[in-house]
Amino acid sequence: MDQSFEEVPEPKKEEPTEEEPTASKKSTDPTSLSWGFKTREVRITKISSHFQAKKTENILILVAFSIGLGSTWRFPYLCHQNGGGSFLLMYLILLLLLGIPLMYMEMVIGQWLRVDNIRAWKHLVPWLSGVGYSSMLACALVILYNSALVSWSLFYLGQSFDYPTPWENCPLVKNFSTSDISCLRTEPHQFFWYHTVLRASDQIEEGIEVLVLNVTLCLFATWFFLYITMVTRIKISVLMMIFSILFPNVLLFCFFTHIFFVKGVRDSLKRLVTTELSILASLDAWRQAGGHVLYSLGLGMGTIITFSSYQTRGENYIKWASFVAMVNLMTSLLSSSVIFLMLGFWIENSGTPCVESNVSNLLSLIANGVLPQVAWPPKDIIHRSPLEYLDWISQLPKNIRNEVAHFTLPCSILVQKEKFMEGPGLAYVAFSQAITLFPGSSFWAIIFFMSLVIMGLGTMTTLVEGIALSLQKSISTLEKHPKLVPVIICLGGFLGSLVFSSRPGSYVVFLFDDHLVPMVLIMIVAFQNLSLAWVYGIKRFRAEMFGQLGRLVWAPFTFLWSYVTLPTLLVLLTIYFLNLYFSESLSYVSWNNSMSQEVKQPYQRIALGWVTFLSVLALLPIPMYPLQHWWYLDDQIICETIEKPLSSKKTVTVPKRVTQWPVHPMRKLTLRNQEKSKALFQSKTPPEALLNPQILITKKGSENYSSFSFPSTRLGGVSMAFPTPEASRHTGLPEGSLDFHSK
Repeated sequence: MDQSFEEVPEPKKEEPTEEEPTASKKSTDPTSLSWGFKTREVRITKISSHFQAKKTENILILVAFSIGLGSTWRFPYLCHQNGGGSFLLMYLILLLLLGIPLMYMEMVIGQWLRVDNIRAWKHLVPWLSGVGYSSMLACALVILYNSALVSWSLFYLGQSFDYPTPWENCPLVKNFSTSDISCLRTEPHQFFWYHTVLRASDQIEEGIEVLVLNVTLCLFATWFFLYITMVTRIKISVLMMIFSILFPNVLLFCFFTHIFFVKGVRDSLKRLVTTELSILASLDAWRQAGGHVLYSLGLGMGTIITFSSYQTRGENYIKWASFVAMVNLMTSLLSSSVIFLMLGFWIENSGTPCVESNVSNLLSLIANGVLPQVAWPPKDIIHRSPLEYLDWISQLPKNIRNEVAHFTLPCSILVQKEKFMEGPGLAYVAFSQAITLFPGSSFWAIIFFMSLVIMGLGTMTTLVEGIALSLQKSISTLEKHPKLVPVIICLGGFLGSLVFSSRPGSYVVFLFDDHLVPMVLIMIVAFQNLSLAWVYGIKRFRAEMFGQLGRLVWAPFTFLWSYVTLPTLLVLLTIYFLNLYFSESLSYVSWNNSMSQEVKQPYQRIALGWVTFLSVLALLPIPMYPLQHWWYLDDQIICETIEKPLSSKKTVTVPKRVTQWPVHPMRKLTLRNQEKSKALFQSKTPPEALLNPQILITKKGSENYSSFSFPSTRLGGVSMAFPTPEASRHTGLPEGSLDFHSK
């Protein structure tokens, strides 16, 4: 923390700096706004945490979090789905309008309040205290399906120790119950993904109760590693974090430079920089771009606020927010470039050129006696379509057919004519193909999938640390028994993520990733934006930043928070609702085993019902606090009416605790509030009882901030006193005037 300020000493037992307003006391809170919402001013305090880190470490944590699986896995397949350059342009626009300003907002809130995400919103707007709990539940949803991604990477890592790697060639047909030439109808890497890794079903509703053993074991290993990390509290040095950030980018750059010089693949990069007006007009593409901006930067998950609370005061968070966003964008572009190059490679090596290569290979094998003469292809087969070539292989005798299928390359015409690999497995399939183009492919596979595992575990660790800290600070039992936290989180996480290890597990991951999590994050961030900009007050926030942090919040960002980010979030949320509940073309990409290709399937009502249930469950804490307030407030009014007779004598309730005077400049009062304040404080209290000197913030080695405390009210973050006629004679202030804090 900045050494220029003395902090309020922390009590032995964690307690809020100011008295928590219970439901029965909210009606007398002097910080009540005119529309009924409550806000509060918070003393700067220091909180203890098992995850204290230095400035550089916290920034690196946020960078590593942002360039995790969101950049290497999610962005490329969304970019491929939505026209390449068109999606990139939409992402850049929303990154500037939403991503950087909202990330800066969360960083400043964490640095200012010095508390975790849950307590931050409790202090700012008690009526919207549930926003912090909803952020924690959104984190839980992200962690659950991220554990599935890490388990897939672990499985690939285990298979990488075989040479040659098992995804390079079509497997022996006898090991599978599918048709003999099913692997030839697609790429062997895609076949390995759906048949060996996932053992995917044809529909999301089919086989949900059947767990895939290899994925389940990898899922257990993922949560076990996470538990060990939490229990041992492994200290990761700055150099190790820098290595974990740079190493995946170095590998991606190696893949890019190696594949870039392969014949015929460079044309595929044009799609990454080409925009199409039809796609720019697609609301669904804007929806996915906006959701990815929030997901990739970790907005609405609470991690930014929590980790920023450990930073020293006076940090230039505009610079750091921009830096994190730019590193995230660079990694996303690099990984997308590699995958688009691989798409070009598949197109170049499929169809007619592939048939010609296979025919030449078959003739060579027959001449060398490896294959019998029965396998001799027809003379004009190279002039026919690849589908006719596949039909000829299917008519061979079974034993010959198996041998021919094992020695030939897949030549599916579908790779050329249709979008190939639209599902979330694109990154795994494309990277595994890129690895096979290197000599010593097993070595490259080991180091690449190990880096994916490390990135995935790093992202999960960041999210889990945010949840663990919030739980410990909010639940006294967990604070007394901190060892229960990793047990509860990891055991509950493993049981909750078992659904992703079922046969349609990849489809459930897509459902979470494309609809559930982005919609929940948009709603949470919208409530955060609303709370700070319109309930707490953007002018009040700027003044307190200047008084407590010594710098003003950048004015363009305050304009964006007030008039740009919130309307944009509401528009995105509307598109999500319309797409989810009123779109007739809502579908997902599944694997058709009989055709050995991807097909689009419409979602059934039960899947959409689960999205609705989980989103309502995650957002339920937000309306709980207002409902609780109204319930207890009604009970209080009824009890006071029954127990106390009505009296015409007006009394003023003065809080027992000493009001904290803010250190920001004076603000104007509206006529309405002046009249209300004068009517409230027309009492005969002796002036001696009104004067209450108080020193609030002491600058080391310099001046003090002090004031005289009258019965006061707060409006817009400014504490004010209204002297009575008797008090005016002693203080020299005119009757009804305002006494503000003075330095």
